Amino acid sequence: MDSLDLTKYWFDSSDSDYETMKVLYNNKKNTWCLFLGHLVIEKLLKGLYAKNNPKKPIAPKIHNLILLSQKANLEVPTEIREKIQTINTFNISARYDDYKKSFDAKCTDDYTSEQVRNIEEVRKWLKKQ
Repeated sequence: MDSLDLTKYWFDSSDSDYETMKVLYNNKKNTWCLFLGHLVIEKLLKGLYAKNNPKKPIAPKIHNLILLSQKANLEVPTEIREKIQTINTFNISARYDDYKKSFDAKCTDDYTSEQVRNIEEVRKWLKKQ
């Protein structure tokens, strides 16, 4: 796949995960909703990596959103970077049982609503890039 194909692949996959995230949110599956929110942003960043690195478009196999945004050569405004830093924690927190219990307790409806808004804001900003 070339850079354009990979960009489209990652963006389409992100859009699919975004739809799933909304279903989880509407059904109050808060922990998994936020985990999927991390994937939504991760896949957009991998798509932007492919777009911005046409000679080596295959994104690194990492999940760290901060590192991906750097490798994608993005100049991320402070407000968006802070949101990405928080979203970055959802990957580990929702995945491993020793973290999941405390993350479940943190994922109240109010907290999840706030973070879904943050995910949507970061998603919108990334799609403009």
